[in-house]
Amino acid sequence: MAAITLENISKRFGRTEVIRDVSLRVDDGEFVVFVGPSGCGKSTLLRLIAGLEDIDSGRVLFDGDDVSTQAPSARGIAMVFQSYALYPHMSVYDNLAFGLKLAKAERSQLDARVREAARVLQIENLLERKPKELSGGQRQRVAIGRAIVRSPRAFLFDEPLSNLDAGLRVQMRIELARLHRQFGTTMIYVTHDQVEAMTLASRIVVLNQGRVEQVSTPLDLYQQPRNRFVAGFIGSPKMNFVAGTVLRCDGDTVQIDPGRGAPVQARTPAAATLTPGAAITLGLRPEHLQLGTTADSTLEGEVVAVEQLGSEAYVYVDAPGGEEPLVIRTDDVSTVQVGAHVRIGVPADAGYLFNADGEALPRLA
Repeated sequence: MAAITLENISKRFGRTEVIRDVSLRVDDGEFVVFVGPSGCGKSTLLRLIAGLEDIDSGRVLFDGDDVSTQAPSARGIAMVFQSYALYPHMSVYDNLAFGLKLAKAERSQLDARVREAARVLQIENLLERKPKELSGGQRQRVAIGRAIVRSPRAFLFDEPLSNLDAGLRVQMRIELARLHRQFGTTMIYVTHDQVEAMTLASRIVVLNQGRVEQVSTPLDLYQQPRNRFVAGFIGSPKMNFVAGTVLRCDGDTVQIDPGRGAPVQARTPAAATLTPGAAITLGLRPEHLQLGTTADSTLEGEVVAVEQLGSEAYVYVDAPGGEEPLVIRTDDVSTVQVGAHVRIGVPADAGYLFNADGEALPRLA
C-alpha cells in the first residue's frame, strides 16, 4: 500500500494547460475519487500518477519517494480502465494470470493468486470461458481481478463502470466498496458521475478546468461547498440557483430580490458584510423546497414538467430569478400537473448564499 503525494503538478498539451499546479495527498489505504465535468483533467491527473503521461512540473511521491520519472511498471500500481481490455483469445484464467506470467511468478503462486481473486470476485465458475462468453459485469470483474492478482501498492480506476447499465453500476459500486474494505489498499477512482463519488469515496476531489476546487468528505462537500461550482456539481438533482440582489439585512437574515415577485430570505453569519444592491445568488437544493406550502418566504411559478419516479417526483417550475426551471423533489406524486400555478416554500435556514465571484458565504451552524 502507498500514500501518494502530488506536489505542484502541472501538465500541458501544446498550449493548453490541462493540469494547473495541483497539490494533493492521498493517505495510505484511502479511497479517493476524482470527480468533475468532461475535460476537467481528472483522467489526465490519474495518468500522471500512473506514469502514463510525463509531468511538466512538480513531483509525484509514493510513500515519500519521488517516482516522477519512473516507468509505470516500476510504480507498483494497477489500473482498471473504462474499456475492459481483455485478451479475446485467452480464457478468464489466462487473462487473470497474464501479468504474473510476464513477471515470471512461480506456478504455484500464480495459481493461488488467480483462484483467490476469482473467489473474491465470485467468478470461479467462469475461469475456462472466453471474454466473448461473458456479460459486461463479468468482464469488468475479470478486469478488476487482473489488477487484484498483482497485489499492487495502489489501484487506479478510470471510469470503470461507465460502460455498464444502471443496475450493474449499482452492483459493481457495492462490490468495489467491499473490495476496498477487504484489502485496505489505496484506491484512486475517476468518474464524472457524482453519485458514484458520493457513495464510494472516503474523500472527493472536485476538479474544474485543471484546478482542484475542493477536497473533502462526501457529506462535507454536500453541506459546506466552497463555491458555486462545487455546490452545483455535488447533489442529484443539482442545486437550484436563484439570482438576485440584496434588499436589506436584519441580524443574520438576508432579504433577496429575485427580480420579480416577492423577496426571499436566507440566513448567514456574514449578513453584516453585505450591502443593499449587491449581486447575490441563493442556492436551494430540490429536497429542501416545499411544494404547495409556505415557509420563511415563498416563490411562485408555473409547472413546466413533472418527472414521476414512483415513490417521489421531480417538479420543474418556472419561478422568479431562476436561471433554469427550479427543481423540487416531492413525495406527493399525484396532484401536480403541468401548467399549474404553484407556491414553493423556501426555508431560510436551508439556503446557500454565493457572492458575485461565486464564493460561498458561511452558513449558520
